Amino acid sequence: MDAMRWIVVALGLVLLLVLLGAGWGKGRDGALNVIGSTSVQPFAEMLAQEFDEGQEDFVVDVQGGGSTAGIQAVSNGIADVGMCSRSLKVEEAALLQAVAVAQDGLAIVVHPSNPVEDLTLEQVQRLFSGQAARWNQVGGDDRPVRLITREEGSGTREAFQNLVMCKSRISRKALTQESNGAVKELVRYDACAVGYMSLGLVGEELKAVRVNGVAPTVAEGQAGRYPLVRPFLFVTKGPPSERARRFIGFVLSPEAQRMLEREGLVGAP
Repeated sequence: MDAMRWIVVALGLVLLLVLLGAGWGKGRDGALNVIGSTSVQPFAEMLAQEFDEGQEDFVVDVQGGGSTAGIQAVSNGIADVGMCSRSLKVEEAALLQAVAVAQDGLAIVVHPSNPVEDLTLEQVQRLFSGQAARWNQVGGDDRPVRLITREEGSGTREAFQNLVMCKSRISRKALTQESNGAVKELVRYDACAVGYMSLGLVGEELKAVRVNGVAPTVAEGQAGRYPLVRPFLFVTKGPPSERARRFIGFVLSPEAQRMLEREGLVGAP
């Protein structure tokens, strides 16, 4: 009897998994898979929830992994839509189609107790290359600089490299983190730390310094004065499917764009 009972339980679990995988548990016909940038991810999740409430054909499943991972997932047919927080490389643009759904300011963040309020692009470059190893070299206190950077393959890191570092390399002494949230937590509790992250995710726990005298705000980004602005892209392999087209259309709608701007992003160009 025990063996028979375990067989029945096992069969029931298998049936449940099959039904859930088919969308039975949600009453929808499968999912639109959206994978990629951890910077875009929280905004895409917010919009996916709003989109799902307005229709019943399918759900939008959003997952992170990084911009490069999103591009690879789309290229390999694993994802319907890739999220990318940097411009596509030439070879990527030749194979994929991209739609700019928003723009994001890249914020240089420090601990709120750090007296530094303004940095030039050259000073930011000197900090992250390791040339300026103490804060008093860029107008701060006489204390060491602790660098927080993102991992290789991160769209945020590639955007920072292109916009700030140019041909200089990020110091090997920098502590590497795999998400905006991880960068935020380290800088939040370290008065000597400096990092970079999506402006829309800074919140009130950190201080985002001015760059070249310009405040990192949505208004300054829209006006073209803030120098660190990057695209948020949705990427597809060839023309988007009907489901992808519907979701992208919603994201570009005035309603969704207003939601993104309220969250600290600059609207789609």
